[in-house]
Amino acid sequence: MAEADFNLLTALDMLLTTRSVAGAARRLGLSASAMSRTLSRLRTVTGDPLLVRAGREMILTPYAEEIRERTRKTVFAARELLRPDTTALCLPELERTFILRANDGFISAFGAALIAVVSQQAPGVRLCFIPKPEKNVSQLREGRVDIEIGVAGDMGPEIRLQALFRDRFVGVVNSHHPLAQLTRITLQDYIRWPHIASSRRGKYNGPIDSALAELGFQREVVAVVPGFAPALAVVTGSELIAQVPASFLQNYPGISALPGEGALRRFELPVKVPGITVSQMWHPRSDKDPAHRWLREQLRTVCRREPLAEFSHQ
Repeated sequence: MAEADFNLLTALDMLLTTRSVAGAARRLGLSASAMSRTLSRLRTVTGDPLLVRAGREMILTPYAEEIRERTRKTVFAARELLRPDTTALCLPELERTFILRANDGFISAFGAALIAVVSQQAPGVRLCFIPKPEKNVSQLREGRVDIEIGVAGDMGPEIRLQALFRDRFVGVVNSHHPLAQLTRITLQDYIRWPHIASSRRGKYNGPIDSALAELGFQREVVAVVPGFAPALAVVTGSELIAQVPASFLQNYPGISALPGEGALRRFELPVKVPGITVSQMWHPRSDKDPAHRWLREQLRTVCRREPLAEFSHQ
């Protein structure tokens, strides 16, 4: 019997994951023509077309759908077998790049501290932070991300989760805003002035608006930006009110909780809004990986060690 070419497994996995010859080629660093030839080989080996055209898109055949998850698990199992034994983890000699998916708020609050700890203990380890435009578990499942950090949504039953800390939203205005001179900001003060919202999806309404609506009030949101940093940048040069997580402000320059101090004034929201639990999430295949477990421990330690007087830990 002819020996199977196990190199085809990785190509098959990418083709079934991306549903695209060009997409699989980019992921594997191959030319589109080379990947097309590999698909032809896979069709011959499996006796199935695997990918077929439907209009302008490619779709999986029933057989391809059937083996997609099994292929993914087989590829990960093979990688685990071929990975060097790291049972006795030697941090000074560890060389590895970890992909962390996190928003700008977490990176601003904890990025510097985490990088410093990791660099001190394992100088050969690199951290690559990538943005998270939406909540999507596919990157964890496909092994393209090692750890995701944020508010857990419907991640699926297999995804591991560990709470890092509890956060809450606070209001921010610039030091020249009329609200910046007030010792206590009331609900009437809060809704009297226009607001700027932060939303990756461009949404004008959120938990704050829901809390206001329950009390019979409404704020005026005149603009939406995709992140907290842009919101604060706009607030610095306008009379708008921004709402950001308290953790985001701990390393932000020029923030004060007192009237007349700093370039920006922080204040407690005069409406009760549910808190936020920020967690780290990973795929179960990384549970017993000593290096991955070490990084998770560093993340938890950094989040608990930072002087987070604005919010509580779990």
